[in-house]
Amino acid sequence: MWALFVKEVNGFFSSLTGYVVIGVFLVLLGLIMWVFPGYSILEYSYATLDQLFSIAPVIFLFLIPAVCMRTFAEERQTGTLEILFTKPLSNADIILGKFFGAVFLVLIALLPTVIYYYTIWQLGSPQGNVDSGEVIGSYIGLFLLASIFVAIAMYASVLSSNQIVAFLVAIFLCFLVYWGFDFISTLPVFVGTSDHFIQQLGIEYHYQSISRGAIDSRDVLYFISVIGLFLMLTHYQLIEQKRK
Repeated sequence: MWALFVKEVNGFFSSLTGYVVIGVFLVLLGLIMWVFPGYSILEYSYATLDQLFSIAPVIFLFLIPAVCMRTFAEERQTGTLEILFTKPLSNADIILGKFFGAVFLVLIALLPTVIYYYTIWQLGSPQGNVDSGEVIGSYIGLFLLASIFVAIAMYASVLSSNQIVAFLVAIFLCFLVYWGFDFISTLPVFVGTSDHFIQQLGIEYHYQSISRGAIDSRDVLYFISVIGLFLMLTHYQLIEQKRK
């Protein structure tokens, strides 16, 4: 698994893929948080990073599928997936190696945003007037959310050898799991009965909960469970690929 992890990371940074993803993510965040009217931190009367944690999931919704669409689709397209099957690697090794490789790229993309926290710390009046607990919780929530998107995008990638199809399916599934349940809960048939339960099935509910700064074990368990679910679905799909 470690060798495959290193291979995936090297693959990201030996081409423009990794640099483009990190660059696009940081440039978009920077423009929205510091330049665009209505969102700029400089227009707010108090120090907060709420913009970062509300905008980042939307950017990840497109960037992560763009990165992960190649994980299995490209392997199938070029025939190298069959070569992987001949190596002394289990399905779990292949899946986790690729998963942690993509998650590592997300972590590298998030690390430079710590400078935004330092900037807000300096701009606060008095200096340091920032809810650090909320910021830390939001970072943990954002990282876990991105990890779910990676797991979903990998599952979409293993479904098709066409990278564009994998990209579109991944966006749809990420949107459905993040916002879809919240929209479904507003349907009249569920309002007042099971709407709260349906909201709890979506990522947004738990992301907002953990972003308040209180790390609830139920929220963490939810993120781990959804990641595990999509990795298991990827595992079963790989078994089907081996049979074929």
